[in-house]
Amino acid sequence: MDKIKVIIADDSDFVRDGMKIILDVDDEFEVIGCAANGKEAIELAERQAPDVFLMDIQMPVMDGIEATKYIVEKNLGKVLILTTFDDDDLVKQALKNGAKGYLIKNHTPDRLKQMIKSVYSGISVVEEKMLGTLTGIDHRDGSTADNTGSFENGASGFDASGYTERELDIIKAVADGLSNKQIAEKLYISEGTVKNYITNILSKEELSHRTALAVYYLTGKK
Repeated sequence: MDKIKVIIADDSDFVRDGMKIILDVDDEFEVIGCAANGKEAIELAERQAPDVFLMDIQMPVMDGIEATKYIVEKNLGKVLILTTFDDDDLVKQALKNGAKGYLIKNHTPDRLKQMIKSVYSGISVVEEKMLGTLTGIDHRDGSTADNTGSFENGASGFDASGYTERELDIIKAVADGLSNKQIAEKLYISEGTVKNYITNILSKEELSHRTALAVYYLTGKK
């Protein structure tokens, strides 16, 4: 298997060096460059052809939001945004610009690697802790959400009337953050079938990716 090529963009030397050390000791990853801002990340990408960017939001010269927009428009790679707890409004902007995932900076090494792999495989990911701030929902209220962060029947604004039971199972699983492989195993269907279901659902709702579908299911808002 080819290594996943990663560019780390963060204006903190500590964050960049820490993530590089974590990834360099794993044979599945190759850090092909580190950048202190979005402009440097783009310049590296145009020479190195990365698979995934680890992109901080607030950086000098060019921030992660602007850099993400350029990277997505130019198809330079997939972006995993690095966030702090007070970045929620900025994260929403990055989502609109095409970011594929969000990672809170106080992560574990295993969580970092898992989310990079998910984004590399085309799966949009969002941490449950960030989902609360993105949607304005307090997941500490057990009467509202279960311990996976998803709702049993979706939020009040989510229209389930046009879906079959199987389609709703797929949507709930997406909202739970499951990958296509995990959904396939849970529902005893093939990954190809799962992919087709999700593609059709996204098309029906005019949504661009599965993270937006999860947010719609959990909040009733597109």
